[in-house]
Amino acid sequence: TLTNKTFDANGTGNSISNIDLADISTTAKTEMIAIALGDEATVLAAASTSVPVVTYHMPYGFTLTDVKVGLTVAGTGAALVTIDVHEAGTTVLSTKVTVDATEKTSGTAATQPVVSDSALAVDSLIEIFVDVIDTDNVASGAKVYLIGYQS
Repeated sequence: TLTNKTFDANGTGNSISNIDLADISTTAKTEMIAIALGDEATVLAAASTSVPVVTYHMPYGFTLTDVKVGLTVAGTGAALVTIDVHEAGTTVLSTKVTVDATEKTSGTAATQPVVSDSALAVDSLIEIFVDVIDTDNVASGAKVYLIGYQS
């Protein structure tokens, strides 16, 4: 149901105007912010839970619904590539993102991430940490995908 909206169906084209972002369902406005943690070939650096790999400020308010990680080269060994996302110095994940050995995406991980703080504020500092690297230290080309919608 659209209230106080304009629909142009006069033969010159069908369009709807004057729709506010709040009027659109969250599934219709889902988007993704991609962050590369380096180039495609350089192996992930030794993990540090105190020094972020990437920092940036949120360009707008964002409701975070999921976080995924992709790799160009899959990690190997017992230790899983593990990524954490912080807003203003605090993690937004109660279960961090992992990529299982020999996999290139967290989408197939045995343990999926859990978002514990979904409200990312405009201009807040976002920090991406590599908490654990794969045992054999071969994983590379890491990208982090923040999935959600503008709020």
